Amino acid sequence: MEKSNNLNKHVGGVRNKEISDGVSVGFPSPADDYNTYDLDLNDLLVTNRNATVFMKMEQNAMIGTGISAGDILVVDRSLTPVSGKVVVVYLNGEFLVRRLERSKYVVELYPENDNYPIILINDSDDFRIWGVVKHSIHKL
Repeated sequence: MEKSNNLNKHVGGVRNKEISDGVSVGFPSPADDYNTYDLDLNDLLVTNRNATVFMKMEQNAMIGTGISAGDILVVDRSLTPVSGKVVVVYLNGEFLVRRLERSKYVVELYPENDNYPIILINDSDDFRIWGVVKHSIHKL
């Protein structure tokens, strides 16, 4: 099964002091040097600071969504998990990242990679939805 490591429980402020308004594909304006502002990644990625954690994805079960091994997931534990959302679950001693599909009587976890099976949750499983994945950060 696929695991995700919890990187930290607190989201620290990361600031870049020289972020411009965009990327120009033409001739840059001389005034562009003065169009900078502070960028706080917390403002961009975190809605609920106390309920947000970063986790590292270890396998490629969700490659179809653009989440790859090594990506950092921004997970919000305060959001209500609904069908169709990518979630982090705790299943029988392991953390997994899957797309949640839930009806009145059935909970299924879908990978976005044909090399991984669909998981049907049974009453005997130790199962908890741990949080909703809001963002994935990966290197290019």
